[in-house]
Amino acid sequence: MRTLLLLQFILIAFCGPLLAQRDCSSYTYMQQQLLNNPRLKNEITKIEKYIQGHSGLFAKPQGGKAVIKIPVVVHILYHNAAENVSDERVFSQIRVLNECFRRRNADTTNTPEAFQSIAADCEIEFQLATSDPLRRRTTGIIRKYTPLLTWNADDRMKSSAEAGDDAWDSNSYLNIWVCNLGRAAGYSSFPGGPAEKDGIVVAYNVFGINKKSGYEPGKTAVHEVGHWLGLRHIWGDSECGDDMIDDTPFQRTFTPGCPKGVRRSCNNNANGDMYMNYMDLTLDACTNLFTEGQKERMWTTFEIGGGRNSILTSYGLEPPLIDELPVYDEVPAWFEPRLYPNPAKEEMTLDLSYDTRWIGKTITMINTQGQIIKTVSIDSKTVKIDVRSLRPGLYFLSGKKDDGSVIKQKFIKL
Repeated sequence: MRTLLLLQFILIAFCGPLLAQRDCSSYTYMQQQLLNNPRLKNEITKIEKYIQGHSGLFAKPQGGKAVIKIPVVVHILYHNAAENVSDERVFSQIRVLNECFRRRNADTTNTPEAFQSIAADCEIEFQLATSDPLRRRTTGIIRKYTPLLTWNADDRMKSSAEAGDDAWDSNSYLNIWVCNLGRAAGYSSFPGGPAEKDGIVVAYNVFGINKKSGYEPGKTAVHEVGHWLGLRHIWGDSECGDDMIDDTPFQRTFTPGCPKGVRRSCNNNANGDMYMNYMDLTLDACTNLFTEGQKERMWTTFEIGGGRNSILTSYGLEPPLIDELPVYDEVPAWFEPRLYPNPAKEEMTLDLSYDTRWIGKTITMINTQGQIIKTVSIDSKTVKIDVRSLRPGLYFLSGKKDDGSVIKQKFIKL
């Protein structure tokens, strides 16, 4: 199954970025990035050529290491309590990843007999990091309040400056962002993509063992990690397309729902479509295998030219050198601008801890005639404002960020 041109694979396979089990709404965005960025396109092309040239040789890296262990950091971005998924949910997701990639999940018995012989123990495992990039002790779980209600598949959740959370060193960790992702269930970066955007994103309501209908077993992350390790959708993201894997049958398109029995398309053989493969979009309850060919392709990414080789020498699972846990931001006491005391005689405090993106911006102080009396630079989450020079009366504070959000506060000077 090597019928598509390499550039077609790059532009189509990763569906910019890839979305699991929902519409691929970011395809145009990522395609444009690849077309406009020669360095990025060249890097991805180089890695894909390497993977295609070495898949099938299946030489285990690092002297035949029996199992690859991947350090994981989970960035939980929440605006309300429901989005702040519990440690137990995180642990359940790690367990599901390990069961599926090691073929130890109970539903492997549902793999059709025709595909049993090629169903693979991928010999890849996942573990929450024990050392952070500064070699401090960590639980591998970061929780961060965000003022944003929803996110799109545009990588902004991967930036602290955008009220998300910066990636840990992607050469050493698998970054997983969990947030309110709107329509999408998840999406993934790909080998060779920008390091600061590398990892997978999963909607909070389908992360781990959950109650979302059709997603309860928590396999969205399994699908996305498959993409992160170089796999494409089973139908090749085009009608009867090529997923670059020899032992997966051609298939017309994605499989909705949770079918039973043999479904045939694209003149494949009597075994029919492999809709129970993790890289289809079938509901979680009906997916239960990676193939030996997919395993080979994923393992190839860990070779020197495959894009994931540095993970093998990560210190993320080693004992920390600094035992003290880092201190993360606390949840703000309120979720809107707070100006106090009001009325004020000498000094007021403007508390913007609910949205640190205000830092670096300016706000203006305006009188009732619409005249700008004073400009205040925001250099921290809480700003002290000297009002001693103002005449007694009514005033307004006003500011606007690049995203259109505004501050409008009125106060009385005594």
